[in-house]
Amino acid sequence: MSDVEVAIESIGVRGDGIAYHAGERIYVPLTAPGDVVRARLGARRGEGRDAAVIELLAPGARARPACAHFGVCGGCALQHLSEIAYAEAKRAWLAAALRQHGVSAAMIHPLHRLAPRTRRRARWTMRRPRRLSVQIGFHLRASHQLVDLRECPVLHPQLSALMGPLRELGMELLAPDAGGAATATLADTGIDLLLDLPVVPRREALEAMAAFALAMDIARLSWRVAGEAPTLAAQRRPVRAVFGGIAVELPVDVFLQASADADGAIAEHILGELGSPQRVVADLFAGVGTFTFPLAARGTVHAVEGGGPLLAALRGAANRAGLAGRVTHEQRDLEAHPLAPEELLRFDAVVFDPPRAGAAAQSRMLAASAVPRIVAVSCNPATFARDARILADGGYRLASVRPIDSFVWSPHLELVARFERERG
Repeated sequence: MSDVEVAIESIGVRGDGIAYHAGERIYVPLTAPGDVVRARLGARRGEGRDAAVIELLAPGARARPACAHFGVCGGCALQHLSEIAYAEAKRAWLAAALRQHGVSAAMIHPLHRLAPRTRRRARWTMRRPRRLSVQIGFHLRASHQLVDLRECPVLHPQLSALMGPLRELGMELLAPDAGGAATATLADTGIDLLLDLPVVPRREALEAMAAFALAMDIARLSWRVAGEAPTLAAQRRPVRAVFGGIAVELPVDVFLQASADADGAIAEHILGELGSPQRVVADLFAGVGTFTFPLAARGTVHAVEGGGPLLAALRGAANRAGLAGRVTHEQRDLEAHPLAPEELLRFDAVVFDPPRAGAAAQSRMLAASAVPRIVAVSCNPATFARDARILADGGYRLASVRPIDSFVWSPHLELVARFERERG
């Protein structure tokens, strides 16, 4: 191993600082643009090399991290960046992904920042070391070792307040040397808690869960073993979230946007990019209706979702709200069976929000369609750029891209983009 002095030029998509030495790209975690550091070269990573900071010789665009665990916990990678460097890094990742696929990055808007302490979902690892109390937290960077968290400025305070009591509950649920996980989702009616346990809980453990739900005012508490279907341990009230003024009853372990603020920001940008109310809109990969119901306030929406429980939640909410005529729905695996061009003819616009893998199959069908306007939502700039290339090859112009900082201090990015059909 050798030590080198390097200057950090930019931030890579994993959150590492990037420098160059002897013609090689060097990845240096926890550094900022403008930093000059003495670093120890490590293993090769692709065409470059990993490195570790030995000494900060001159600081660059730095800020004081918000969390005492930063630098150890793998949950955040960017707390040390200045406001300007942070926003520029996230914008640069999106621009680079688009350029890699030959798509213009000229239409990227400034980063829409969201506040910390608003994240409404956490999945903590739980572990009970022998002769020690239960640990709860996230893993170290690139490691299976657990960081026993005492604070988390990303999470909503109601979730952070759950960590201490969960340690106590874990003593009732986990044998020495055993581990599990806790997934907490903050819905509009309270916390939905799912415990992954190593074995089926005994009666005493079930009683402890029920007492915990009462003491902590948990809306719903469920448990499961080895990936089986969740079993309800206690429910004090329905678990609901409100989208576009419509209350949706949520399935256990449901996917939601990172925060309620993210819901609002993304929905606002979707409606803004659609422009004047469209008569009929398709909402593809609709989930539980996060964007279906804001769209339904302006027209008719056809929601398409592959997950049965998600679509059932959406359908039930629409029926309770008297929207059965305005919100139609269809269960369909859009990767295996995307809507074909002839099926898309009846829509004035399409909104799609796929998982991180993107929507390559559906994008190919959209590229061959006559839909005048498409609004894409994505949490992965790389797969979004690939899908944008498919749409561009089919005659669509990328008119606007709005990056949204839903995943605060992490190397992840949400975005909303508008595509327009080029006139022949």
